[in-house]
Amino acid sequence: MTASQRHDIAATARALIAAVVLASASTSALAADDGPQDGISPPSIATSLPQNGDPTGSRKRLAERGVVYSLMYTNDVLANVDGGLKRGTVVQGKVEGTLAIDLEKLANLKDLSFFANVFQIHNTGRIRRDYVGAINTIAAIEAVPTTRLSELWLERKFMNGTASVRAGQLAADTEFFFAATSFLFLESDWATITAVNLPSGGPAYPLSTPGVRVRWDPNPNFSLLLALFNGDPAGPGEGDEQVRNHHGLNFRVRDPALWIAEAQLRANQGKTESGLARTWKLGGWGHVGSFDDQRYAWDGTLLADPAGIGEALRRKGNSGIYGVVEQQLYRPAGGDAESGVSIFSRLSAAPSDRNLVSFFFDGGIVFAGMIAARPADKFGASFTYSRFSDSVRAFDRDTIRFDGAGTSIRDFEANLELTYSAQVVPGWTVQPMATRIWHPNGDATRDATVVGARTFLKY
Repeated sequence: MTASQRHDIAATARALIAAVVLASASTSALAADDGPQDGISPPSIATSLPQNGDPTGSRKRLAERGVVYSLMYTNDVLANVDGGLKRGTVVQGKVEGTLAIDLEKLANLKDLSFFANVFQIHNTGRIRRDYVGAINTIAAIEAVPTTRLSELWLERKFMNGTASVRAGQLAADTEFFFAATSFLFLESDWATITAVNLPSGGPAYPLSTPGVRVRWDPNPNFSLLLALFNGDPAGPGEGDEQVRNHHGLNFRVRDPALWIAEAQLRANQGKTESGLARTWKLGGWGHVGSFDDQRYAWDGTLLADPAGIGEALRRKGNSGIYGVVEQQLYRPAGGDAESGVSIFSRLSAAPSDRNLVSFFFDGGIVFAGMIAARPADKFGASFTYSRFSDSVRAFDRDTIRFDGAGTSIRDFEANLELTYSAQVVPGWTVQPMATRIWHPNGDATRDATVVGARTFLKY
């Protein structure tokens, strides 16, 4: 890349960032049940400021014209206090600006909306990679320090608003394969099974990629989603994929495609409902590219054999299936679908021969509004389990057999997180946490313990 090209990219990034920071909004701003009030998407610290933090009224006037914005800041202070690769503390933060525009209000373009968001990521190290040496997420904002464009798309609704098409730069983890109940936890993230098996981790934070998503909601309790993405957000190459697509401006469209499909069934989600809320999701993904076999070379020899050719057999395509369950166990009188006591779980499997992880499970329990004096507080526990594939385990056994060394056979990695989110004022929370990690990167000889706290602010 020439100096001129780098300058053009940097200038484009600065322009995009400036536009979003000046007028930015949350993804849910146009779709929330209550919607933004005077341009504020609750909860927000703006409601605790004089004149709702809008002394000139400009935010309200923009909202009246369909332009809604938010600024959010997440900060983690995390320490690995036992085991892992090394002990130490990191400070990491993410500033996010988001912009949502109802183009029907702004420009009389019926049923059309626009969305964009940008991150500024900074840290003193990465707790999962540098200190624990793990594959499961410990704190979901962990990423290479940079300023990055994330999503940038247009959405058109039709069929009286029951169907929509979204096109542009997309992230799959905003709509697919997630459990909303899990958002309390720092380890809540794009599932490990897709993050380690898909090229560049797939289209999920902090990377996004061009794509098209179709959604149909025939009734409020049922949805069908189908998306087609460029299959490698960073593109092939050596080193960290986040460095290869350092500012989110690669806009690749020629890599082998990734598709994801999901069906969703919901019940008792409305605020006036009295029954226990539940959500069921069933989905799958497929990638049409080629993937390395985890044990065999293309000539049939073992990859671990020093006398073999050492070049992996390339297998055509990859796929996986998953399910998500969220179930409210207790709903207090007058409570909404997020109140009381709820559990969640995600389960997924993928072929063993071409994937690092072949089975994934996570789940947990959340207690919300259980303390009368602190109705906005939440606390809970979550568990994550990733099993290394049989082919990976066989490769490790082959390595031991040929080398005669005591290399560990990778088995699984598991995390248990305990956390409490305390609201200071609406839009400002402080959240202490502790996570125990068993067998980081499948190494049965190591465990680790991470403790720390998260602060979150939304304006």
